[in-house]
Amino acid sequence: MNILHIDASASDSATSHTRRLSSELVARLAAANPDATIVYRDLVANPLPHVDMTIRDAWTGEDFNGTKSAETKSRSKALVEELKAADVVVIGSPMYNFTVPSTLKAWVDHVAIAGQTFSYTAEGPHGLLGGKVYLVLSSGGIYSRGPFAAYDHLSTYLTAILNFLGIQDVEVIQAEGIAYGPEQDQAAMASAAKRIQAVAA
Repeated sequence: MNILHIDASASDSATSHTRRLSSELVARLAAANPDATIVYRDLVANPLPHVDMTIRDAWTGEDFNGTKSAETKSRSKALVEELKAADVVVIGSPMYNFTVPSTLKAWVDHVAIAGQTFSYTAEGPHGLLGGKVYLVLSSGGIYSRGPFAAYDHLSTYLTAILNFLGIQDVEVIQAEGIAYGPEQDQAAMASAAKRIQAVAA
């Protein structure tokens, strides 16, 4: 098993809910699969540049930007190959202003490439990837249900883009309401940890 572990929280491992939970999930998956290889990508410690039009030029071969296009394609190609090689992807991400951190969006923009991870056909777009993705998410409020469910552009966006790329097996593990006080924080983390134990068993 090849595991790709991605962290997008701006907080450190001591204070980040998603860093702690995603690390726990990866550790349990590795324990259950002793021959597993793990590739770790910290999008905060090593942020990707936000994508501009050079990525289109780079992949189409229209070298309008010389060295910059070559650097862009090399970076994107490495990320795409990393994703293609993964049997399991674990993405740890908090909700920032109802959606993904900009660092994670930059990663998506580097790997969602026509002709590489999806293709356009006469019947419409077709995803080229497969495998399993665990989304390990946290939020200060509760958005999986209730009056603010429509505000969730984190799990819905990530699930949609992964499905678009062909990854249909997406499982969401959430720690919600962590800003509602210590008791809710602890309960949310305990619930997420219980889910992790179950899915990694």
